[in-house]
Amino acid sequence: MTVLEVIQRSSEFLGKRGVESPRLQTELLLAHVLSLPRMKLYLDFERQLNEGELDRMRQFVKRRGDREPFQHIVGTTSFCGLELEVTPDALIPRPETELLAERAWKFLNGRNGSPARALDYGTGTGCVAIALAKNSTAAIDALDLSETALALAKRNAERHLLSSRITFHRGDGFGALPPEPGPRFDLIVSNPPYIPAGEIAGLDPEVRDHDPRLALDGGADGLDFYRRLAADAGEHLRADGRLMVELGDDQEAAAQSLFESSRWGVEAMEKDYSGRTRILIAKRLDGTLENT
Repeated sequence: MTVLEVIQRSSEFLGKRGVESPRLQTELLLAHVLSLPRMKLYLDFERQLNEGELDRMRQFVKRRGDREPFQHIVGTTSFCGLELEVTPDALIPRPETELLAERAWKFLNGRNGSPARALDYGTGTGCVAIALAKNSTAAIDALDLSETALALAKRNAERHLLSSRITFHRGDGFGALPPEPGPRFDLIVSNPPYIPAGEIAGLDPEVRDHDPRLALDGGADGLDFYRRLAADAGEHLRADGRLMVELGDDQEAAAQSLFESSRWGVEAMEKDYSGRTRILIAKRLDGTLENT
């Protein structure tokens, strides 16, 4: 079977199984099987696949047709130009979160005085922590409740030779951090679970059946983790520190009200590429403790 025939048949199969952009998904899978850039497929439509390549492609297409995420099939994804391992143990990094990471490292790089320190609250794959370590000189801490997610994040840090720049902590929220006198972070950044529990069953199968529920479930209204951050994050921020969080769709008004009622000043609400409000940036109004 030729490259073109594989693309045509596989695209038709994936389309019938409800996979979005079936032609593109097929081409990406085939490029992975053949270890080629996707665009080079167009230069070699008549190439015959050998039996090993066909068998591997059939397996991949079947898995994708069963709505397993593309990233789990190939085992990696790109985040801020960094290739990261992905598994069902942690949320697959989304393009929207790249904006959060970029906004965070720009803030860290603008800090004056002693070296900055940042916390990635709920690190998952480690994508944000690793991007911050790669693009700033700040010391990075990262925490997660899931032992398997934390192991994945550590592997990703090792992959990019950044293990010495990131301190990982396992536990539930700020309780995972060892005690230190006074606040310690210039920045706390988080992409927390924010899907209302009752909406998870209606998500696409790629998310509902393959991302860990722990990384999705934000409680009855999706705001549980914002409440925790609003209540607890301030005491861990240095003077003039910031909190940056990713928001779910249409959560901006509720999240802003929640933080403002907990004595945070919301400085910015920034939009993603689709025009949805995606990032909330806040500072404590009651004066976080002096720098330590």
